[in-house]
Amino acid sequence: MEPTRHRIYMDHSATTPVDPRVVEAMRPYWSEVFGNTSSAHAWGQEAAAALERARETVAEVLGCRPSEVVFTGSGTEADNLAIRGVAWAARKAERGNHVVTIPIEHHAVGHTVEQLRDLFGFEVTVVPVDEHGRVDPDDVRRAIRADTVLVTVMTANNEVGTVQPIAEIGAICREFGVPLHTDAVQAAGRLDLNVDRLGVDLLSISAHKFYGPKGVGVLYVRRGVDLVPALTGGGHERGRRPGTVNVAGAVGLAEALRLAEEIREEENVRLQMLRDRLIERVLESIPDVRLTGHPTERLAHHASFAFRGVEGASVVVQLDLEGIAASSGAACAEGEPEPSGVLTAMGFPPEWAVGALRLTLGRDNTEADVDTVLEVLPRIIAHLRQ
Repeated sequence: MEPTRHRIYMDHSATTPVDPRVVEAMRPYWSEVFGNTSSAHAWGQEAAAALERARETVAEVLGCRPSEVVFTGSGTEADNLAIRGVAWAARKAERGNHVVTIPIEHHAVGHTVEQLRDLFGFEVTVVPVDEHGRVDPDDVRRAIRADTVLVTVMTANNEVGTVQPIAEIGAICREFGVPLHTDAVQAAGRLDLNVDRLGVDLLSISAHKFYGPKGVGVLYVRRGVDLVPALTGGGHERGRRPGTVNVAGAVGLAEALRLAEEIREEENVRLQMLRDRLIERVLESIPDVRLTGHPTERLAHHASFAFRGVEGASVVVQLDLEGIAASSGAACAEGEPEPSGVLTAMGFPPEWAVGALRLTLGRDNTEADVDTVLEVLPRIIAHLRQ
């Protein structure tokens, strides 16, 4: 196959390039304002002031108090801190031993909940999702028990883009007095994350998903939520996350989030037009293909498919040879393709679930990029099926 004229990046749900304006905002905090925020001298005070400004910026976007913003090393760490922290605190207070979740969570949530069950003896209820990957809030209601200490449901799925009815679930959790955590890593910069409108008590985000740096995340913790730190050490982040704070990373995350929020609605309109064109043409031009995820309640930049008779990993390799970056929901173990766990939970049979493909658009993508993918992808699928 002949390569395309220029490289096309359509894997923005995996990571995004750092906005040059974010790089500029971070630059002084590597070599000029380099103090430790715990130090009492002027260098430390300058760094601490920058950290608090970043915290205020994040709080403004989330609609919360700055004191409720905890900087972490990643979205994964934020998820771990939320889930283990609340569960351990509840056990310590003898409030209960039960956690509710759904089967299509990111591993940062799913594996953490499994560890609570397997190593720490917590009981876990996994509420099923429908064929679009969406959970019914009434099913969550029925899963809550007197000893439930946490409900954790993602805002939007990384693999199929489905947006969950978090506000409805939040209202149910408030009714029962159970804390609600949401992994909003895929939603940050794309959806409204006002924590009161969502009705959440804990919310996780990661900077590199919205044109910020890798290696820094945030956990929102509503005032009054009892949390046992997952790390032990000093009293950083009001005792909730020990470790010398990454000031440059926090500044970068805050600036990236602020910039993303400024253009969120306008950019979503543009991306949705490109996304819808991509979805419509793929479904028209390729036989034996299904859209995965909800047809309307999905992230504006997110297109995902399942192809029968091909392996998603092979499609990704062939697209890469054409200069196009995409991803697959299927993992490869010892050379054998494994069905996507997300698609399996949504009821897709194995012959479809191994053929997952995700194309996620970003700020630099154009209609010409979409047209190139639409020209190349049918050729690749036909070739692999032969």
